Amino acid sequence: MKIGFDTETTGVDPSNARIVTAALIVRGGGRTIRSFQWLIDPGVEIPEEAAAIHGVTTERARAEGRKPRGALDEIAGNLATALSRQSPVIAFNLSYDWTVLDAELRRNGLPVMSERLAIEPRTLVDPHVIDKAVDKYRRGSRKLQPTCEHYGIELNDWHSADADASAAVLLSEKLFERFPYLGLMRPADLYQSQREWRKEQAASLQRYFRNERKSGDKYNPDAVVNGEWPIQSTDVEEVAA
Repeated sequence: MKIGFDTETTGVDPSNARIVTAALIVRGGGRTIRSFQWLIDPGVEIPEEAAAIHGVTTERARAEGRKPRGALDEIAGNLATALSRQSPVIAFNLSYDWTVLDAELRRNGLPVMSERLAIEPRTLVDPHVIDKAVDKYRRGSRKLQPTCEHYGIELNDWHSADADASAAVLLSEKLFERFPYLGLMRPADLYQSQREWRKEQAASLQRYFRNERKSGDKYNPDAVVNGEWPIQSTDVEEVAA
């Protein structure tokens, strides 16, 4: 059984972003595909640029969304159950979703994932990190849609949490098919490899931005690319109940 996970949020900084929608897609285990989705009122304004991507406006979230605390506890509880059973939990660019979830849990005074699990979540799988590691010299965008298209995956509804969660699972399957040695790795070894790959990829991107031969917006001598995986360090204060 595999679980695809995705969030759509109010922004790109996982320390400050609020979850607006989330989805868990369950595939395998001899059952039909199951989808679990949450629409949340984040309690803050949803920027127009974020709403343009995922389609949820502030007005809709306030009218139809659930309060964060209950929804977040359900999301984290389902993920913890899956990971405790050693089921793969798959998310594209997982460190963003895992970090924003951690920040939201702490912000709302709820147990974070590390407190819900007895061991490290070694069955986490990030197709974004894996793709960049196994095919590092491929040209073109490494965002979710073009990466899926490269592997022959077609979806009609991009940037909804359920579609992106499904895409992450399908992409992981394609990667394991094309690069069979991935399937021969123990989960703990793949987990550690992803940590190392992500660190190397971040360092490479940081060098790219700091290269003084670059010009314009691409050159930033002070650029810092966070290479932590699966979770990035944040400083989040708990909100009043």
